[in-house]
Amino acid sequence: MPTTSPRHHRLRLITGISAVLVVLVDQASKWWAETSLELFEYHPVIGDLLGWRLVYNPGAAFGVASDFTWALTILAGIAVLALTVYGFTNRAPSIAIGIAALLGGAISHLGDRLFREPGFAVGHIVDFIDYSGFFVGNVADIFLVGGAIYLVIASLFQKDTSASPGGRPEQENL
Repeated sequence: MPTTSPRHHRLRLITGISAVLVVLVDQASKWWAETSLELFEYHPVIGDLLGWRLVYNPGAAFGVASDFTWALTILAGIAVLALTVYGFTNRAPSIAIGIAALLGGAISHLGDRLFREPGFAVGHIVDFIDYSGFFVGNVADIFLVGGAIYLVIASLFQKDTSASPGGRPEQENL
């Protein structure tokens, strides 16, 4: 088993702290929305383009799978587990940024599913950012979408890590 360098330990720590910060910002913004906004009432921020509207979403994006909140909870749990493992093994700082954004968003949504009304594992997501009536989201959604886009772009520009220091691909010993 390869040893872990101090640099890799720092990268893990930074990824974890960043994910926790995403969770804290998302949950704080949801607390603000629940204590400051009335359910379904629109408050313009930029006219009709962007505003605040408190809603509780039992489903995924656009309310998809609203009758299967428990399944979304399982998927969120799997996502958190997979992202944690990927973040733990990742050695590329550029990739860690996207992992932290996705992990933080996924943890926050999983927390909503587990601990919000109407009950354990079927909780509704607090949404409050209204995008022209097209959909209503939250801060975690911004990190999830932004993190995914970032990872796609980063992967397009990432160097091939399978190459040896001499520039030639490493060959497996058979």
